[in-house]
Amino acid sequence: MTIRFTKMHGLGNDFFVLDLRAQDVELTSERILAWSDRHRGVGFDQLLVLEPATQTGVDFKYRIFNADGSEVEHCGNGARCVARFAQRSSGQSDFVCETARGLLTLSVLDDQQVKVAMGIPTFKPSEIPFVADDAALNYNLPLYPDQASQIKVGALAIGNPHAVVWVSSTAAAPVEELGPILESHPRFPNRVNVGFAERVDEHEINLRVFERGVGETEACGTGACAAAIHGMLTQGLVSPVSVHLPGGTLQIDWQGMGEQVIMTGPATFVYDGELSE
Repeated sequence: MTIRFTKMHGLGNDFFVLDLRAQDVELTSERILAWSDRHRGVGFDQLLVLEPATQTGVDFKYRIFNADGSEVEHCGNGARCVARFAQRSSGQSDFVCETARGLLTLSVLDDQQVKVAMGIPTFKPSEIPFVADDAALNYNLPLYPDQASQIKVGALAIGNPHAVVWVSSTAAAPVEELGPILESHPRFPNRVNVGFAERVDEHEINLRVFERGVGETEACGTGACAAAIHGMLTQGLVSPVSVHLPGGTLQIDWQGMGEQVIMTGPATFVYDGELSE
């Protein structure tokens, strides 16, 4: 069996793109784990899958699987990559795609940057999901069972759940120590992506993200949105915000509660390949 795929990345967040509109491949967690192995497989942060649309007026269905085989709701860097992938085969520049959390609008710009309407952020605990009696901009979470150490985090969802921790320096942030603890914190029943953000000025932040099911990545589109939005509400940020990640910069535009958040950034082809199984 030959499986055709494309390797892409969005600011170093790398993807295995699989078009199931043109081939039939059974997806299993074991198969995804084998493909994602960076020593014995292809290696990637996420698997992006295009499938035939199930709704009228929609171009395709878009699914995301982490390297550990778990399926997730949203991936902003991945959305930019599937837009450029779909453009290559169709010649279109504008797309509407289905995701687990609703429809996304994608536009490939003349300079090959991609603009994505990422959805409307929510702070409601039941929608994140997050265990809390009431919605708040910040929560104090115990880090360990003894309750002695706590950390202040913001909690919101941009299609998938995010925790935002503000730090004085992302270079010195304890990402490797606190990322796994917060990712699997019992207050986040579906686990959570954890962003460590540093305010530079009212239009710029630095950000590192520990993604659930993956670990720290070069970039995270929904994480950039979450940090920028939380910063507009709590850190005096003003839209648009340039979010500097290890892999590069994304621009985030948000006009306030109830409005779509717009992300703009690059998407890059690496190679086309085939796997024999």
